[in-house]
Amino acid sequence: MRLEIHCQDRVGIAQEVLNILVHYQIDLRGIEVDPELGRMFVAFPSVDFEKFQELMAKIRRIPGVEDVKTTAFMPSEREHNELFTLLKTLPDGVIAIDTKANVTVINEAALDALTLQRDEVAGLPITPLVKGFNFQRWLESDDVLAQTRKIEIHGKKFIADILPVMVPAEAGHEILAGAVITLKSESRLGEQMVAFKKGDQESFNSIQASSNLMRKVVREAKKMAQLDAPILITGETGTGKELLARACHSASSRAGKPFLAVNCAALPDNVAESELFGYGPNAFPGTTEGKKGIFEQANRGTVFLDEIGEMSREIQTKLLRFLQDGSFRRVADENEVRVDVRVICTTQKDLPGMVQEGRFREDLYYRLNVLTLMLPPLRDRKQDIVPLAEHFMARLSARLGRKPPKLTESCAAFIQTYPWPGNVRQLENALYRAVTLLEGAELDKDQLQLPSYTNDFGYLEKDFDGTLDEAVKRFEAGLLRKLFPAYPSSRQLAKKLGLSHTAVANKLREYGINRKSVKI
Repeated sequence: MRLEIHCQDRVGIAQEVLNILVHYQIDLRGIEVDPELGRMFVAFPSVDFEKFQELMAKIRRIPGVEDVKTTAFMPSEREHNELFTLLKTLPDGVIAIDTKANVTVINEAALDALTLQRDEVAGLPITPLVKGFNFQRWLESDDVLAQTRKIEIHGKKFIADILPVMVPAEAGHEILAGAVITLKSESRLGEQMVAFKKGDQESFNSIQASSNLMRKVVREAKKMAQLDAPILITGETGTGKELLARACHSASSRAGKPFLAVNCAALPDNVAESELFGYGPNAFPGTTEGKKGIFEQANRGTVFLDEIGEMSREIQTKLLRFLQDGSFRRVADENEVRVDVRVICTTQKDLPGMVQEGRFREDLYYRLNVLTLMLPPLRDRKQDIVPLAEHFMARLSARLGRKPPKLTESCAAFIQTYPWPGNVRQLENALYRAVTLLEGAELDKDQLQLPSYTNDFGYLEKDFDGTLDEAVKRFEAGLLRKLFPAYPSSRQLAKKLGLSHTAVANKLREYGINRKSVKI
């Protein structure tokens, strides 16, 4: 039995409680006092009901006692059980040793690493069990400080955090009582790093949103993430469209299910259908088994279609049908397949313009354009640039094992005015190079080594070679190559440029621009 006695902090009150127990010839098994909370706890064997009633009445009549009630456990018992449960369930090994380096406490994970039973380990010296660190010498040193070392147990490597255990002594001094060793295996470290990076990279917390523009995007994305309709994310290259897509998936009800990404620009037309929708058992010569496509593999999850504007018209048609009723047929298979998949698409192209030109299905565009997020270019969200730079530098410096550098005032001002045509990706890559080569504690703008760039003329070459006529021809050839796919005849191109048909035809011939040399 255990009693919890609410009482005043008075000298002799504990003795009076003990006298009552002695009077009833009750064996005391434990007593604990917490003067700050005004609590006294006593433990003794069970007694019959009548004796218990008398006992409680007498304790209540002790001066200073405010209340008496039974309790399930003593504070030390609760703490002991909490510690025991924690040690037992902890996935990392924990070993406690005394000042002679003998094992006093060990948990299940450490026993597994040692391949020993609990009764085989108690009282054993730790030195023959663990290689790579002299525990006895460390305990006998003048200044016993915490250590992190690589050790070896049965040929397996672990990272060990070795922490001294100090107990209070008189006059504020502390006495060494032993040490606690926590063991972390290589696989456990890898799992934790993967989880850490995944959590960092796949949530809205990873998106830097100091500017009003990005706050609005994140606010809208969090609402859209809860729905099941397709999401279309638009924005220039390098703005972080895939990062936003992963955050939407992570915040949705599909978070625990697959997130499969497909780069439509890198998927050849002849394999796109089979990769996305799979194929039947006799689809190709020599095949006897079918294959699940991306959409089947992602059932109940999310499929991320990057650069949807690069998808062929044939695949667009099949994707449209799938979005309408959630079903499709594998290549060379008559059976309908039905799956539950959410589609998130991105593009940096002008899809409405492609619809007008007949290069993108209008009905598919309206089907995808239900929930739209537009990621602004980095040059339009200047308030995010410095926080992003500091984030990238801190992450890279942690990998390199050094203290993150600081941006000089001139560097901070420069990166906020630079146009960043490659957006966030360009910022990260520029900082990656600069921080890797940096020798000091500050990063200046010259160390970024960014080329001059203007929105009107693009990158400006510092060292210009050739004549003005040669430069004009290079510009002319580049412009014609860009326009030719949209105006694939000399007459159409001449009308667009306000030139004669003959002049444009001569220039196309001079620069070797035709249907064979330029993909239309």
